[in-house]
Amino acid sequence: MKKIVVLTGAGISAESGISTFRDANGLWDNHDIMEVASPYGWEKNPELVLNFYNQRRRQLKEVAPNAAHFYLKQLEEIYEVVIITQNVDDLHERAGSSNIIHLHGELRKVRSERNEDLIYEWDKDLNLGDLAEDRAQLRPYIVWFGEMVPFLDKAAEEVMGADILLVIGTSLQVYPAASLIHYIAEGKPVYIIDPNSVHVPQKPHIKVIRKNATEGVKELNFFSSV
Repeated sequence: MKKIVVLTGAGISAESGISTFRDANGLWDNHDIMEVASPYGWEKNPELVLNFYNQRRRQLKEVAPNAAHFYLKQLEEIYEVVIITQNVDDLHERAGSSNIIHLHGELRKVRSERNEDLIYEWDKDLNLGDLAEDRAQLRPYIVWFGEMVPFLDKAAEEVMGADILLVIGTSLQVYPAASLIHYIAEGKPVYIIDPNSVHVPQKPHIKVIRKNATEGVKELNFFSSV
């Protein structure tokens, strides 16, 4: 069974109505990114940070997976599929995909601010005074700017073993996640679906489809080529 590794970014979730992580003015829903997605912002104003992610968590209840999410689930019928996502939503899970690596954390989880290994499922609002079992304040289970990406090595290993790399909804500008494309074995096919300009080497095995996620997956022939 061939193995497809899929790297997904904000573009695939945007079609379900989820706000993208960053746009041209460097703001995220009118918030400076460093105020809500960095250890500095957490220390400066933890209540602002908690409120911001509480809003994101509530939004998950109002959105649903789209056709691109379900397409990736269908691929599991004939391929080994590993999804590496930069997104913190749970849309891949809700579409039914079974092997998902969240590089940047998950909205529906929280952790101790003191011990990163104390992680809890969390669907309600998170407030100051909500404590982990070590009596430390709980914080969003999100990898903020300036923090290590814990599953990056695992993700790189998966890409190295892929027969096909599929990149959806990311312009490959956010590092270190963007570096994963360089781990695919030389000559293995790479498909990149994104309506925006993507800066990648011009090589025969790299195909760029300048469309959004739901339209772009329609141009893949992964089912007919098995």
